[in-house]
Amino acid sequence: MADDKVKIQRALISMSDKTGLVEFAGELASHGVELISTGGTSKALKDAGLKVYDVSEITGFPEMLDGRVKTLHPVVHGGLLSLRDNPEHMATIAEHNIKPIDLVCVNLYPFEATIAKPGVELHDVIENIDIGGPSMIRSASKNYRSVAVLVSPSRYADVIKELKENDGATTFKLRQELAIEAFGHTARYDATIHEYLHSRLSENKWPNIFTLSGIKLQEMRYGENPHQPAAFYKDKNNNLPTIANGKQLQGKELSYNNIMDADAALSLVKEFNKPAVAIIKHTNACGTAIGQDAADAFVKAFEADPLSAFGGIVAVNRPVDEKTAKVILEKLSFFEIILAPSYDEGALKQFEARKNPRVMSVAGLGTGSGNVPGFHLRRVEGGFLVQEFDHVLEDKALHKIITNKQPDPGLLDDMDFGWRLVKHVKSNAIVLVKNGGSIGVGAGQMNRVGSLEIAIKQAGAKAKGSVMASDALLPFRDSVDVCAKAGIAAIIQTGGSVRDQEVIDAANQHGIPMIFTGYRHFKH
Repeated sequence: MADDKVKIQRALISMSDKTGLVEFAGELASHGVELISTGGTSKALKDAGLKVYDVSEITGFPEMLDGRVKTLHPVVHGGLLSLRDNPEHMATIAEHNIKPIDLVCVNLYPFEATIAKPGVELHDVIENIDIGGPSMIRSASKNYRSVAVLVSPSRYADVIKELKENDGATTFKLRQELAIEAFGHTARYDATIHEYLHSRLSENKWPNIFTLSGIKLQEMRYGENPHQPAAFYKDKNNNLPTIANGKQLQGKELSYNNIMDADAALSLVKEFNKPAVAIIKHTNACGTAIGQDAADAFVKAFEADPLSAFGGIVAVNRPVDEKTAKVILEKLSFFEIILAPSYDEGALKQFEARKNPRVMSVAGLGTGSGNVPGFHLRRVEGGFLVQEFDHVLEDKALHKIITNKQPDPGLLDDMDFGWRLVKHVKSNAIVLVKNGGSIGVGAGQMNRVGSLEIAIKQAGAKAKGSVMASDALLPFRDSVDVCAKAGIAAIIQTGGSVRDQEVIDAANQHGIPMIFTGYRHFKH
Protein backbone atom coordinates (compact mmCIF):
# COMPACT_ATOMS: atom_id res chain seq x y z
CA MET A 1 0.00 0.00 0.00
CA ALA A 2 3.04 2.27 0.30
CA ASP A 3 2.56 3.59 -3.24
CA ASP A 4 -1.19 4.12 -2.94
CA LYS A 5 -2.97 7.41 -3.20
CA VAL A 6 -5.66 7.94 -0.57
CA LYS A 7 -8.71 10.00 -1.37
CA ILE A 8 -9.67 12.42 1.38
CA GLN A 9 -13.32 11.97 2.23
CA ARG A 10 -13.48 13.15 5.85
CA ALA A 11 -11.27 15.72 7.60
CA LEU A 12 -11.08 16.74 11.26
CA ILE A 13 -9.91 20.34 11.71
CA SER A 14 -9.03 22.08 15.00
CA MET A 15 -6.58 24.97 14.65
CA SER A 16 -5.42 27.55 17.18
CA ASP A 17 -3.59 29.38 14.37
CA LYS A 18 -6.35 30.14 11.90
CA THR A 19 -4.12 31.70 9.23
CA GLY A 20 -5.51 30.65 5.82
CA LEU A 21 -7.86 28.18 7.51
CA VAL A 22 -11.12 29.21 5.81
CA GLU A 23 -9.53 29.12 2.36
CA PHE A 24 -8.01 25.69 3.02
CA ALA A 25 -11.26 24.25 4.36
CA GLY A 26 -13.07 25.71 1.35
CA GLU A 27 -10.68 23.85 -0.98
CA LEU A 28 -11.35 20.63 0.91
CA ALA A 29 -15.09 21.17 0.65
CA SER A 30 -14.80 21.82 -3.09
CA HIS A 31 -13.39 18.27 -3.40
CA GLY A 32 -16.38 16.84 -1.53
CA VAL A 33 -14.60 16.43 1.79
CA GLU A 34 -16.82 16.19 4.88
CA LEU A 35 -15.59 18.65 7.51
CA ILE A 36 -15.56 17.89 11.25
CA SER A 37 -14.44 20.49 13.75
CA THR A 38 -14.43 21.76 17.32
CA GLY A 39 -15.08 24.98 19.24
CA GLY A 40 -13.73 28.19 17.75
CA THR A 41 -12.56 26.48 14.57
CA SER A 42 -16.05 25.14 13.91
CA LYS A 43 -17.54 28.60 14.44
CA ALA A 44 -15.03 30.24 12.09
CA LEU A 45 -15.80 27.76 9.33
CA LYS A 46 -19.56 28.00 9.80
CA ASP A 47 -19.38 31.80 9.79
CA ALA A 48 -17.63 31.49 6.41
CA GLY A 49 -20.62 29.55 5.08
CA LEU A 50 -19.07 26.08 5.13
CA LYS A 51 -20.98 22.99 6.19
CA VAL A 52 -19.29 21.62 9.30
CA TYR A 53 -20.14 18.81 11.72
CA ASP A 54 -19.25 19.42 15.34
CA VAL A 55 -17.26 16.61 16.96
CA SER A 56 -20.06 16.16 19.47
CA GLU A 57 -22.40 15.27 16.59
CA ILE A 58 -19.99 12.57 15.46
CA THR A 59 -19.19 11.10 18.88
CA GLY A 60 -22.64 11.48 20.42
CA PHE A 61 -21.03 13.09 23.48
CA PRO A 62 -20.88 16.80 24.30
CA GLU A 63 -17.67 18.62 25.00
CA MET A 64 -17.13 18.42 28.75
CA LEU A 65 -14.94 19.49 31.65
CA ASP A 66 -14.59 23.04 30.32
CA GLY A 67 -13.45 21.72 26.96
CA ARG A 68 -10.78 19.42 28.38
CA VAL A 69 -12.54 16.45 26.76
CA LYS A 70 -13.63 16.90 23.16
CA THR A 71 -11.93 14.49 20.80
CA LEU A 72 -10.79 11.75 23.22
CA HIS A 73 -13.28 9.22 21.90
CA PRO A 74 -13.16 5.86 20.04
CA VAL A 75 -15.18 7.33 17.17
CA VAL A 76 -12.35 9.80 16.54
CA HIS A 77 -9.36 7.56 17.22
CA GLY A 78 -10.94 4.49 15.65
CA GLY A 79 -11.47 6.56 12.52
CA LEU A 80 -7.82 7.62 12.56
CA LEU A 81 -6.05 4.42 13.58
CA SER A 82 -7.95 1.79 11.58
CA LEU A 83 -5.82 0.18 8.88
CA ARG A 84 -7.68 0.49 5.59
CA ASP A 85 -6.13 -2.69 4.17
CA ASN A 86 -6.94 -4.75 7.29
CA PRO A 87 -10.37 -6.41 6.84
CA GLU A 88 -10.71 -7.06 10.58
CA HIS A 89 -10.09 -3.38 11.39
CA MET A 90 -12.60 -2.22 8.80
CA ALA A 91 -15.20 -4.72 10.01
CA THR A 92 -14.70 -3.59 13.61
CA ILE A 93 -15.19 0.11 12.92
CA ALA A 94 -18.21 -0.67 10.72
CA GLU A 95 -19.73 -2.69 13.57
CA HIS A 96 -19.43 0.36 15.83
CA ASN A 97 -20.61 2.86 13.20
CA ILE A 98 -17.20 4.47 12.98
CA LYS A 99 -16.16 6.08 9.70
CA PRO A 100 -12.52 6.56 8.64
CA ILE A 101 -10.99 10.03 8.97
CA ASP A 102 -8.51 10.68 6.17
CA LEU A 103 -7.02 14.02 7.21
CA VAL A 104 -6.31 15.66 10.56
CA CYS A 105 -5.48 19.35 10.63
CA VAL A 106 -4.43 20.35 14.14
CA ASN A 107 -2.06 22.74 15.78
CA LEU A 108 -1.85 22.86 19.50
CA TYR A 109 -2.89 25.19 22.29
CA PRO A 110 -0.49 28.15 22.31
CA PHE A 111 1.67 26.97 25.21
CA GLU A 112 4.79 28.93 24.17
CA ALA A 113 2.82 32.16 23.74
CA THR A 114 1.20 31.62 27.14
CA ILE A 115 4.44 31.15 29.08
CA ALA A 116 5.94 34.18 27.34
CA LYS A 117 3.34 36.47 28.98
CA PRO A 118 4.77 38.48 31.90
CA GLY A 119 3.47 37.27 35.26
CA VAL A 120 1.45 34.41 33.80
CA GLU A 121 -0.36 32.34 36.43
CA LEU A 122 0.42 28.64 36.67
CA HIS A 123 -3.29 27.84 36.26
CA ASP A 124 -3.32 29.50 32.84
CA VAL A 125 -0.17 27.63 31.86
CA ILE A 126 -1.68 24.28 32.82
CA GLU A 127 -4.88 24.97 30.90
CA ASN A 128 -2.79 25.60 27.78
CA ILE A 129 -1.33 22.10 27.84
CA ASP A 130 -3.12 20.43 24.94
CA ILE A 131 -4.25 16.82 25.38
CA GLY A 132 -6.67 16.01 22.57
CA GLY A 133 -4.54 17.71 19.90
CA PRO A 134 -1.34 15.69 20.46
CA SER A 135 -3.41 12.51 20.77
CA MET A 136 -5.03 13.07 17.36
CA ILE A 137 -1.72 14.06 15.79
CA ARG A 138 -0.04 10.90 17.09
CA SER A 139 -2.89 8.65 15.97
CA ALA A 140 -2.93 10.16 12.50
CA SER A 141 0.85 10.10 12.23
CA LYS A 142 1.06 6.46 13.30
CA ASN A 143 -1.38 5.61 10.51
CA TYR A 144 0.30 7.77 7.85
CA ARG A 145 -0.15 4.96 5.34
CA SER A 146 -3.77 6.06 5.19
CA VAL A 147 -4.09 9.40 6.96
CA ALA A 148 -2.62 12.83 6.19
CA VAL A 149 -1.77 15.03 9.19
CA LEU A 150 -1.17 18.78 9.10
CA VAL A 151 0.28 20.76 12.01
CA SER A 152 1.08 24.03 10.24
CA PRO A 153 -0.73 26.36 7.82
CA SER A 154 2.51 26.40 5.81
CA ARG A 155 1.54 22.94 4.51
CA TYR A 156 -1.92 23.86 3.21
CA ALA A 157 -0.61 24.62 -0.26
CA ASP A 158 1.10 21.21 -0.54
CA VAL A 159 -2.09 19.35 0.29
CA ILE A 160 -4.22 21.48 -2.03
CA LYS A 161 -1.75 20.91 -4.86
CA GLU A 162 -1.99 17.15 -4.41
CA LEU A 163 -5.78 17.20 -4.25
CA LYS A 164 -5.91 19.03 -7.56
CA GLU A 165 -3.35 16.77 -9.22
CA ASN A 166 -4.72 13.48 -7.87
CA ASP A 167 -8.51 13.85 -8.00
CA GLY A 168 -8.86 14.65 -4.30
CA ALA A 169 -6.18 12.21 -3.07
CA THR A 170 -2.86 12.53 -1.29
CA THR A 171 0.28 10.59 -2.12
CA PHE A 172 2.14 8.27 0.20
CA LYS A 173 5.26 10.43 -0.09
CA LEU A 174 3.48 13.54 1.20
CA ARG A 175 1.71 11.66 4.00
CA GLN A 176 5.04 10.25 5.10
CA GLU A 177 6.67 13.72 5.12
CA LEU A 178 3.75 15.16 7.06
CA ALA A 179 3.90 12.40 9.69
CA ILE A 180 7.60 12.98 10.32
CA GLU A 181 6.96 16.70 10.66
CA ALA A 182 4.04 16.05 13.01
CA PHE A 183 6.02 13.85 15.38
CA GLY A 184 8.67 16.57 15.50
CA HIS A 185 5.94 19.10 16.31
CA THR A 186 4.59 17.13 19.28
CA ALA A 187 8.11 16.30 20.50
CA ARG A 188 8.99 19.99 20.57
CA TYR A 189 5.68 20.81 22.29
CA ASP A 190 6.27 18.26 25.05
CA ALA A 191 9.90 19.34 25.43
CA THR A 192 8.76 22.94 25.96
CA ILE A 193 6.26 21.88 28.61
CA HIS A 194 8.87 19.76 30.37
CA GLU A 195 11.45 22.54 30.31
CA TYR A 196 9.00 25.15 31.64
CA LEU A 197 7.51 23.03 34.42
CA HIS A 198 10.97 21.91 35.55
CA SER A 199 12.21 25.50 35.70
CA ARG A 200 9.14 26.64 37.61
CA LEU A 201 8.36 23.73 39.90
CA SER A 202 11.50 21.65 40.44
CA GLU A 203 14.06 22.31 43.16
CA ASN A 204 16.79 20.78 40.99
CA LYS A 205 18.88 22.96 38.69
CA TRP A 206 19.20 20.33 35.97
CA PRO A 207 16.49 17.89 34.84
CA ASN A 208 17.14 14.15 34.82
CA ILE A 209 16.26 14.12 31.12
CA PHE A 210 17.55 17.01 29.02
CA THR A 211 15.66 17.73 25.83
CA LEU A 212 16.66 20.05 23.04
CA SER A 213 14.63 21.23 20.06
CA GLY A 214 15.29 23.64 17.24
CA ILE A 215 13.90 24.87 13.95
CA LYS A 216 16.01 24.17 10.88
CA LEU A 217 17.14 27.34 9.15
CA GLN A 218 19.32 25.80 6.47
CA GLU A 219 21.14 22.72 5.30
CA MET A 220 24.75 23.41 4.42
CA ARG A 221 27.05 22.14 1.73
CA TYR A 222 29.25 20.80 4.55
CA GLY A 223 30.38 21.48 8.11
CA GLU A 224 33.86 22.36 9.35
CA ASN A 225 35.32 20.19 6.59
CA PRO A 226 33.94 19.06 3.21
CA HIS A 227 33.38 15.46 4.37
CA GLN A 228 31.08 16.52 7.28
CA PRO A 229 27.35 17.05 6.54
CA ALA A 230 25.85 19.95 8.52
CA ALA A 231 22.71 22.00 9.17
CA PHE A 232 21.85 25.15 11.15
CA TYR A 233 18.99 25.26 13.67
CA LYS A 234 17.42 28.07 15.65
CA ASP A 235 16.38 27.85 19.30
CA LYS A 236 12.71 28.29 20.06
CA ASN A 237 11.64 31.70 21.40
CA ASN A 238 14.88 33.35 20.32
CA ASN A 239 14.19 36.95 19.30
CA LEU A 240 17.42 38.55 20.51
CA PRO A 241 20.37 39.81 18.43
CA THR A 242 21.95 36.51 17.39
CA ILE A 243 23.27 35.09 14.16
CA ALA A 244 20.15 32.88 14.01
CA ASN A 245 18.05 36.05 13.72
CA GLY A 246 20.39 37.82 11.33
CA LYS A 247 19.09 38.94 7.94
CA GLN A 248 21.41 38.44 5.00
CA LEU A 249 21.34 41.44 2.67
CA GLN A 250 24.15 40.55 0.26
CA GLY A 251 26.53 37.72 -0.60
CA LYS A 252 26.48 33.96 -0.92
CA GLU A 253 25.08 31.49 1.59
CA LEU A 254 26.71 31.26 5.00
CA SER A 255 28.89 28.26 5.75
CA TYR A 256 29.21 26.33 9.03
CA ASN A 257 32.49 28.07 9.84
CA ASN A 258 31.00 31.47 8.90
CA ILE A 259 28.23 30.95 11.46
CA MET A 260 30.64 29.87 14.18
CA ASP A 261 32.82 32.94 13.61
CA ALA A 262 29.83 35.27 13.31
CA ASP A 263 28.47 34.02 16.63
CA ALA A 264 31.83 34.71 18.29
CA ALA A 265 31.99 38.20 16.76
CA LEU A 266 28.49 39.14 17.90
CA SER A 267 29.09 37.82 21.42
CA LEU A 268 32.17 40.02 21.68
CA VAL A 269 30.80 43.35 20.41
CA LYS A 270 27.73 42.92 22.63
CA GLU A 271 30.07 43.39 25.61
CA PHE A 272 30.38 47.12 24.88
CA ASN A 273 28.00 50.07 25.07
CA LYS A 274 30.41 52.38 23.25
CA PRO A 275 30.93 52.04 19.47
CA ALA A 276 32.84 48.76 19.12
CA VAL A 277 34.27 46.59 16.36
CA ALA A 278 35.53 43.01 16.56
CA ILE A 279 37.42 41.22 13.81
CA ILE A 280 37.28 37.45 14.30
CA LYS A 281 39.33 34.64 12.81
CA HIS A 282 38.63 31.01 13.72
CA THR A 283 36.41 32.23 16.62
CA ASN A 284 39.28 34.22 18.17
CA ALA A 285 39.51 38.00 18.23
CA CYS A 286 42.44 39.16 16.12
CA GLY A 287 41.40 42.80 16.64
CA THR A 288 38.89 44.50 18.94
CA ALA A 289 38.41 48.16 19.79
CA ILE A 290 36.06 50.83 21.04
CA GLY A 291 36.14 54.29 19.49
CA GLN A 292 34.47 57.63 18.96
CA ASP A 293 32.39 56.09 16.18
CA ALA A 294 32.25 52.86 14.17
CA ALA A 295 34.90 53.99 11.68
CA ASP A 296 37.34 54.95 14.42
CA ALA A 297 36.77 51.65 16.23
CA PHE A 298 37.32 49.69 13.01
CA VAL A 299 40.65 51.35 12.27
CA LYS A 300 41.92 50.59 15.78
CA ALA A 301 40.70 46.98 15.58
CA PHE A 302 42.25 46.46 12.14
CA GLU A 303 45.61 47.90 13.16
CA ALA A 304 45.85 45.40 16.02
CA ASP A 305 46.63 42.61 13.55
CA PRO A 306 46.23 43.52 9.85
CA LEU A 307 47.65 40.18 8.70
CA SER A 308 45.14 38.04 10.61
CA ALA A 309 42.24 40.38 9.77
CA PHE A 310 42.42 39.25 6.12
CA GLY A 311 39.51 36.86 5.49
CA GLY A 312 37.98 37.48 8.90
CA ILE A 313 34.53 38.35 10.21
CA VAL A 314 33.77 41.99 11.07
CA ALA A 315 31.12 42.84 13.68
CA VAL A 316 30.06 46.42 14.42
CA ASN A 317 27.64 47.36 17.19
CA ARG A 318 26.54 50.57 15.47
CA PRO A 319 24.75 51.27 12.15
CA VAL A 320 27.21 51.37 9.25
CA ASP A 321 27.15 54.47 7.05
CA GLU A 322 28.88 55.06 3.74
CA LYS A 323 31.92 56.64 5.42
CA THR A 324 32.47 53.59 7.61
CA ALA A 325 31.95 51.21 4.69
CA LYS A 326 34.62 53.06 2.68
CA VAL A 327 37.08 52.86 5.59
CA ILE A 328 36.49 49.13 5.96
CA LEU A 329 36.91 48.45 2.25
CA GLU A 330 40.02 50.61 2.00
CA LYS A 331 41.74 48.87 4.91
CA LEU A 332 40.56 45.29 4.47
CA SER A 333 40.85 43.84 0.98
CA PHE A 334 38.94 40.65 1.83
CA PHE A 335 36.58 39.70 4.62
CA GLU A 336 33.96 36.96 4.82
CA ILE A 337 31.07 38.72 6.60
CA ILE A 338 30.15 42.07 8.08
CA LEU A 339 27.49 42.20 10.80
CA ALA A 340 25.85 45.40 12.03
CA PRO A 341 22.45 46.60 13.27
CA SER A 342 21.75 48.32 9.92
CA TYR A 343 23.32 49.97 6.87
CA ASP A 344 22.49 53.11 4.96
CA GLU A 345 21.99 52.97 1.21
CA GLY A 346 25.47 54.33 0.49
CA ALA A 347 27.11 51.65 2.62
CA LEU A 348 25.24 48.86 0.86
CA LYS A 349 26.30 50.22 -2.53
CA GLN A 350 29.92 50.25 -1.37
CA PHE A 351 29.75 46.61 -0.27
CA GLU A 352 27.83 45.58 -3.37
CA ALA A 353 30.73 46.74 -5.55
CA ARG A 354 32.97 44.16 -3.82
CA LYS A 355 32.28 40.62 -5.05
CA ASN A 356 32.65 38.45 -1.97
CA PRO A 357 31.39 40.03 1.29
CA ARG A 358 28.32 38.65 2.95
CA VAL A 359 26.44 41.60 4.48
CA MET A 360 24.13 40.87 7.41
CA SER A 361 21.93 43.00 9.63
CA VAL A 362 21.22 41.91 13.20
CA ALA A 363 18.27 43.76 14.70
CA GLY A 364 18.78 44.87 18.30
CA LEU A 365 22.57 44.79 18.16
CA GLY A 366 23.95 47.76 20.11
CA THR A 367 20.83 48.27 22.23
CA GLY A 368 22.21 46.57 25.33
CA SER A 369 19.81 43.61 25.01
CA GLY A 370 22.45 41.27 23.69
CA ASN A 371 23.03 38.35 26.04
CA VAL A 372 20.84 35.36 25.29
CA PRO A 373 19.61 33.30 28.26
CA GLY A 374 19.91 29.54 28.17
CA PHE A 375 22.52 26.86 27.90
CA HIS A 376 25.77 26.24 26.09
CA LEU A 377 25.88 22.66 24.85
CA ARG A 378 28.87 20.73 23.60
CA ARG A 379 28.88 17.19 22.30
CA VAL A 380 31.45 14.64 23.35
CA GLU A 381 31.51 11.13 21.96
CA GLY A 382 28.62 9.25 23.56
CA GLY A 383 27.08 12.24 25.34
CA PHE A 384 27.08 15.97 25.82
CA LEU A 385 27.95 18.66 28.35
CA VAL A 386 25.58 21.49 29.27
CA GLN A 387 26.38 24.72 31.10
CA GLU A 388 24.98 28.22 31.36
CA PHE A 389 26.47 30.78 28.99
CA ASP A 390 29.31 32.85 30.46
CA HIS A 391 27.14 35.95 30.81
CA VAL A 392 27.88 36.61 34.48
CA LEU A 393 27.38 40.23 35.52
CA GLU A 394 30.45 40.80 37.62
CA ASP A 395 30.26 43.14 40.58
CA LYS A 396 33.12 45.50 39.80
CA ALA A 397 33.12 46.57 43.44
CA LEU A 398 34.57 43.13 44.22
CA HIS A 399 37.52 43.64 41.86
CA LYS A 400 40.47 44.25 44.16
CA ILE A 401 43.59 46.30 43.54
CA ILE A 402 46.05 44.11 45.42
CA THR A 403 49.32 45.94 44.74
CA ASN A 404 50.94 48.96 46.35
CA LYS A 405 50.73 50.95 43.13
CA GLN A 406 47.28 52.10 42.06
CA PRO A 407 46.30 52.25 38.36
CA ASP A 408 45.42 55.69 36.99
CA PRO A 409 41.94 56.22 35.41
CA GLY A 410 43.17 55.57 31.88
CA LEU A 411 44.67 52.27 32.88
CA LEU A 412 41.48 51.35 34.76
CA ASP A 413 39.45 51.89 31.58
CA ASP A 414 41.81 49.65 29.62
CA MET A 415 41.75 47.04 32.37
CA ASP A 416 37.97 46.93 32.11
CA PHE A 417 38.17 46.74 28.31
CA GLY A 418 40.77 43.95 28.42
CA TRP A 419 38.79 41.97 30.95
CA ARG A 420 35.65 42.10 28.76
CA LEU A 421 37.71 41.02 25.76
CA VAL A 422 39.77 38.17 27.22
CA LYS A 423 36.70 36.07 28.11
CA HIS A 424 36.05 35.70 24.37
CA VAL A 425 39.54 34.35 23.52
CA LYS A 426 40.36 30.63 23.64
CA SER A 427 42.18 29.59 26.80
CA ASN A 428 44.95 29.87 27.79
CA ALA A 429 44.09 33.46 26.88
CA ILE A 430 46.15 36.62 27.19
CA VAL A 431 45.29 39.99 25.63
CA LEU A 432 47.23 43.23 25.59
CA VAL A 433 45.16 46.39 25.21
CA LYS A 434 45.95 50.07 24.93
CA ASN A 435 43.73 53.15 24.53
CA GLY A 436 40.57 51.09 24.04
CA GLY A 437 41.96 48.65 21.49
CA SER A 438 43.66 45.28 21.44
CA ILE A 439 47.29 45.29 20.36
CA GLY A 440 48.24 41.67 21.02
CA VAL A 441 46.37 38.39 21.50
CA GLY A 442 47.74 35.06 22.70
CA ALA A 443 45.16 32.27 22.38
CA GLY A 444 44.91 28.57 23.04
CA GLN A 445 48.44 27.84 24.19
CA MET A 446 49.32 25.02 26.56
CA ASN A 447 50.93 27.41 29.07
CA ARG A 448 50.11 30.97 30.01
CA VAL A 449 53.61 32.37 29.47
CA GLY A 450 53.47 31.01 25.92
CA SER A 451 50.25 32.94 25.26
CA LEU A 452 51.76 36.07 26.84
CA GLU A 453 54.88 35.88 24.69
CA ILE A 454 52.75 35.55 21.52
CA ALA A 455 50.72 38.62 22.52
CA ILE A 456 53.86 40.65 23.26
CA LYS A 457 55.49 39.65 19.98
CA GLN A 458 52.35 40.71 18.10
CA ALA A 459 52.16 44.04 19.94
CA GLY A 460 55.84 44.86 19.40
CA ALA A 461 56.87 48.28 20.69
CA LYS A 462 53.22 49.10 21.45
CA ALA A 463 53.33 46.66 24.37
CA LYS A 464 55.04 49.34 26.46
CA GLY A 465 52.43 51.09 28.56
CA SER A 466 49.69 48.55 27.76
CA VAL A 467 47.42 46.48 30.01
CA MET A 468 47.67 42.70 30.19
CA ALA A 469 44.48 40.70 30.86
CA SER A 470 44.57 36.98 31.67
CA ASP A 471 41.44 34.82 31.55
CA ALA A 472 42.57 32.86 34.62
CA LEU A 473 45.02 33.08 37.50
CA LEU A 474 48.76 33.51 37.07
CA PRO A 475 50.20 30.39 38.74
CA PHE A 476 53.76 31.74 39.01
CA ARG A 477 55.55 35.09 39.01
CA ASP A 478 57.12 34.32 35.61
CA SER A 479 54.27 36.02 33.70
CA VAL A 480 54.75 39.21 35.76
CA ASP A 481 58.48 39.20 35.05
CA VAL A 482 57.81 38.85 31.30
CA CYS A 483 55.31 41.74 31.49
CA ALA A 484 57.85 43.94 33.24
CA LYS A 485 60.50 43.21 30.63
CA ALA A 486 58.06 44.27 27.87
CA GLY A 487 57.09 47.48 29.69
CA ILE A 488 53.49 46.45 30.37
CA ALA A 489 51.90 48.98 32.70
CA ALA A 490 49.12 47.04 34.46
CA ILE A 491 47.72 43.52 34.90
CA ILE A 492 44.19 42.25 35.47
CA GLN A 493 43.71 38.58 36.30
CA THR A 494 41.53 36.18 38.28
CA GLY A 495 43.70 35.60 41.35
CA GLY A 496 43.35 32.55 43.53
CA SER A 497 46.68 30.80 43.02
CA VAL A 498 48.44 29.14 45.94
CA ARG A 499 51.34 31.40 44.93
CA ASP A 500 49.30 34.63 44.81
CA GLN A 501 51.64 36.33 47.27
CA GLU A 502 54.62 35.47 45.09
CA VAL A 503 52.82 37.00 42.09
CA ILE A 504 51.83 40.11 44.08
CA ASP A 505 55.38 40.54 45.35
CA ALA A 506 56.65 40.40 41.76
CA ALA A 507 54.16 43.07 40.67
CA ASN A 508 55.17 45.30 43.61
CA GLN A 509 58.85 44.76 42.82
CA HIS A 510 58.29 45.92 39.22
CA GLY A 511 55.86 48.70 40.17
CA ILE A 512 53.00 47.20 38.12
CA PRO A 513 49.47 47.74 39.46
CA MET A 514 47.40 44.55 39.48
CA ILE A 515 43.68 43.76 39.92
CA PHE A 516 42.23 40.45 41.09
CA THR A 517 38.69 39.95 39.71
CA GLY A 518 37.74 36.73 41.48
CA TYR A 519 36.19 35.43 38.24
CA ARG A 520 37.68 32.99 35.75
CA HIS A 521 36.71 32.94 32.07
CA PHE A 522 38.09 29.76 30.53
CA LYS A 523 36.89 29.23 26.97
CA HIS A 524 37.82 25.79 25.68
